[in-house]
Amino acid sequence: MNAGTFKAAMIQMRSGLNPAANIDAAVRLIGEAKSAGADYVLTPEMTNILAAKREQLFAAVVEEERDASLATVRELARKLGIYIHIGSFAIKLSNDRAANRSFLIDPKGDIAARYDKIHMFDVDLADGESYRESRNYRPGELAVLADLPWGRLGLTVCYDLRFPALYRALAEAGAIMLAIPSAFTKQTGDAHWHVLMRSRAIENGCFVFAAAQGGKHENGRETYGHSLVVDPWGRIIAEGGTEPGIVMAEIDPAEVAKARARIPSLQHGRRFEIVEPMAEPTHLHAVRSAE
Repeated sequence: MNAGTFKAAMIQMRSGLNPAANIDAAVRLIGEAKSAGADYVLTPEMTNILAAKREQLFAAVVEEERDASLATVRELARKLGIYIHIGSFAIKLSNDRAANRSFLIDPKGDIAARYDKIHMFDVDLADGESYRESRNYRPGELAVLADLPWGRLGLTVCYDLRFPALYRALAEAGAIMLAIPSAFTKQTGDAHWHVLMRSRAIENGCFVFAAAQGGKHENGRETYGHSLVVDPWGRIIAEGGTEPGIVMAEIDPAEVAKARARIPSLQHGRRFEIVEPMAEPTHLHAVRSAE
């Protein structure tokens, strides 16, 4: 499926504790992206709220069917006639668990795909920062693909980035674009953001779309920003800084076939049987290299 080139816009945000204010900011930036010619718009992880404290999160989130923010974005997609991909909303599942859920909304305002973040960010960082996403969120279990007019999109969220098998599975299932909306910490972003995003693009011959949170948030957390669009050869073709705004790029799906023809690694992948080492080898072989 390929209907020519299109414009993709990454919305960079600095979400706070008030979902209504966050959605107002997102709506404004999405409107600016549409005015600049965007056909597909991606917002970052935790578009509706970035809360560090459990009580703040559960005081604000609601079930999907009651979520006014989701209704607002669906109506906006219909009004603007574009694809709006909410990187993720915090969606209430029960009194003590939420979903970190991504929504792809089509130009009719319908939900074309949902994806619940699979990998939970449970990490202790060197500077004393500690995150336990699994305390508040229930992990998803299914990888998700969606068909856009320009090709197949794989949906993922943030910490998923560190699990390359997920992206290989999406690419093998036909994805030519990978969405990785994020709220990377500044510490891990400084070290790993660019190299991991480029790696996922290179090893799968896919475009990578990474809308990000950036800057110092109301809850005290600092996120890395640097929203990216990476082409299938691993080149960064658009990048933001740390301030809220829009990052746009012209996307040519034909570049995927070109990159995969040059390095056809998707065709060469093999599954391996792992052999455990013997506790006490019975003999050794001397090996001479061929000359």
